[in-house]
Amino acid sequence: MAAAEEDKRSAERSAVYSGSEIASFRERQWVMWAKMSVDILALQISLYLGYLFRRLFDYWWPVNITATNYHSLILAMLLVPFGYWLVRLYPGYGLTSVERLRRRVRATFVFLLLFISWDFLVNHAESSRGILLSTFVFALIIPPIMQSLLRAFLIRINCWGTPVVVLGAARTGEHVVQSLLKDPSMGLRPVGVFDDDHHKVGKMLSGVPIVHGLLRANEFAGKFRYALLAIPGAGRNLQVDLVRKLRFLHIIIIPDLIGLQSLWVEARDLGGIVGLEIQKNLLLRRNKYFKRIMDYFMGVPIFIISIPILIFFAVWIMIASPGNPFYCQVREGRGGKKFKVWKLRTMYQDAEKLLQEHLAANPSVRKEWNTFFKLKNDPRILKGIGTILRKTSLDELPQLWNVLRGEMSLVGPRPFPHYHLEQFNEDFRKIRRSVIPGMTGLWQVSARSDGDLAVQEKLDTYYIRNWSPWLDLSLLGRTILIVLTGKGAY
Repeated sequence: MAAAEEDKRSAERSAVYSGSEIASFRERQWVMWAKMSVDILALQISLYLGYLFRRLFDYWWPVNITATNYHSLILAMLLVPFGYWLVRLYPGYGLTSVERLRRRVRATFVFLLLFISWDFLVNHAESSRGILLSTFVFALIIPPIMQSLLRAFLIRINCWGTPVVVLGAARTGEHVVQSLLKDPSMGLRPVGVFDDDHHKVGKMLSGVPIVHGLLRANEFAGKFRYALLAIPGAGRNLQVDLVRKLRFLHIIIIPDLIGLQSLWVEARDLGGIVGLEIQKNLLLRRNKYFKRIMDYFMGVPIFIISIPILIFFAVWIMIASPGNPFYCQVREGRGGKKFKVWKLRTMYQDAEKLLQEHLAANPSVRKEWNTFFKLKNDPRILKGIGTILRKTSLDELPQLWNVLRGEMSLVGPRPFPHYHLEQFNEDFRKIRRSVIPGMTGLWQVSARSDGDLAVQEKLDTYYIRNWSPWLDLSLLGRTILIVLTGKGAY
């Protein structure tokens, strides 16, 4: 009887629920022009900085560039945003930060080649190729930073994104909604979930209302462009029928493959059958070599620049706590090989004794230690210098030496202490041993010290399965921002 009453109430909710609640968010068309305007400004700044940088070498390699030539470069730079538009960076909804970086770098590089070729073949090298090269180096740094700041501002004022509807309120649909809400930078804003189960009508799925009837989503096809089909258990016939009947410009089918690689997956036509090709990049030998070249190309200059900084901090540490300012610990590397990881010492000499005494005196703190293997109020940390180094992660600068020795990479899963590794299952430890550990990684820029063992395993596994040079470059850029803000570190 109670079940019948519930069915009746659900049917009544289904009859009166119009779905109007999902229409609160609208895509702002001016966002595209705002992004383009920011790129135009950033590229002109890049040109001016490139010009100033080239002028620094006038004493050795003089350059003669007239006002007319410089004005022609200004006009030429106005063409670059057109290339960004062609690769769909405006507005760029639905793209991950890695994919945005890949498209931007490729488009920028193409225009660099075009400008240099034009200057050489048509202008007879009237413009300085040194200015062009330095300009495009700045163009790979300044526009992405300004776009990131603009995107953060738009998210804050609730103007970033395009509304999407999700079909399916079961486990897969819930996972999709939660993932999109967790990463607002993608710009896919779930505003309504549609499902044929009338028992779910009027309820919320992670804060998004559930509307009865899968095909009712078509009522919003003229307002919204994206529909996400998240009913992998519904069967082939129903999914094919829905795809044929849905009138959305973009329909994204979500298969029940959560946990598999998600980047660098391409659809293949196998004689009328849709196949998904998954590229396991780190299994290719050339990619391993390329990653190593990246480590040396960026690691060597960073190491040279860091030497005076290391000396300064080493002296400060010895003043605060007499003894060796450096600290090393044996960690597990690729293939299970042991190596010594170097760090600036941020703890007192009797750190282990201080830790055990603190845990014994504060039983509630032991749970925090067993979960994160870190303490927010750690009695072992040196006052002043230790806090600064750990907050900024500058205590890990000596690991650049490990990078140059080939024991570590700039980006990769962090090499954990043995007591930390022992908490993971053997399958995950085997995955970690397949790659070189890194100074920074996805866990550091996403959760850092706030992530427990499950989060660490999830993020490290994602990185290993989805590796690419673009992912490494994206993580390095995010690491710089994390270090500057000190977010999540202690």
